[in-house]
Amino acid sequence: MAGPARKRQKREEYRKAQADQNGNGELPMPKKKFYRQRAHANPFSDHALEYPASPEVMDWTIHYPAFKSQDNGEDTASRLRKQVEVADIGCGFGGLIVALSPLYPDTLMIGMELRTQVTDYVVNRVAALRSQNPLPPNRSLDQPSPPYHNISALRTNTMKFLPNYFPASSLSSIFLCFPDPHFKARKHKARIVSAQLSAEYAYVVKPGGKVYTITDVEELHQWMVKHFAGEEAGDVREMWERVTDEENEADQMVRVMKDETEEGKKVTRNAGNKYVAVFRRREDPEWPN
Repeated sequence: MAGPARKRQKREEYRKAQADQNGNGELPMPKKKFYRQRAHANPFSDHALEYPASPEVMDWTIHYPAFKSQDNGEDTASRLRKQVEVADIGCGFGGLIVALSPLYPDTLMIGMELRTQVTDYVVNRVAALRSQNPLPPNRSLDQPSPPYHNISALRTNTMKFLPNYFPASSLSSIFLCFPDPHFKARKHKARIVSAQLSAEYAYVVKPGGKVYTITDVEELHQWMVKHFAGEEAGDVREMWERVTDEENEADQMVRVMKDETEEGKKVTRNAGNKYVAVFRRREDPEWPN
């Protein structure tokens, strides 16, 4: 406990000093050196996590205050004028949602991360970006929001609690960017893609929505393709179809996923390969008579 406490104290001292130096109300951008943590976390550990009992009780207004509804009804899910549409699972340091925000300023996006320090970094990064792009005074609801007010991050374990956050058929996009490959066979159960998890993604993604995957590990790429559309997927094959390379080339989200994430930039610097596969949610099949 002593290590993280000292690290937290140092980063708070840095933020206060930088804020005083700015003198204009803007928050400083966080420094990664104060938020370093192990590259991976065990998804099967009994983490002390808070999560909603159901999507209906999830209060998104604390993440997107600029999109609060004027209706203050009891239904927590209705307190936003928009619904969260994009989830970056294992968002790391938030490079993807930060890059996507100016391109889709009216689309609500959430980064979901298990590591505490890394989540704190993304939260502070978003807060700093918002302070540098404040909401206009007396802004009306029909005015577009400045960038970065449509993104946020939270700490959770999506392998356990993804359906607790999102209703059925609510997301338009899920991103699985450079997930932990878990090379050892006995660790494959911890991979973020499996037959069971592919079915959960199909539950929360609306028909026509997409799951975006990218990795620099060819074997993991083949694993993800197999579990979304191959022999190991079982009935899940009826839920997903692979998007063609030609369509991916015209998809702005694919470009950002390849070039703007921290891991993507690292792979580029190291002249590594990037394996991309995108899957579209099919329409639900008709029930047999």
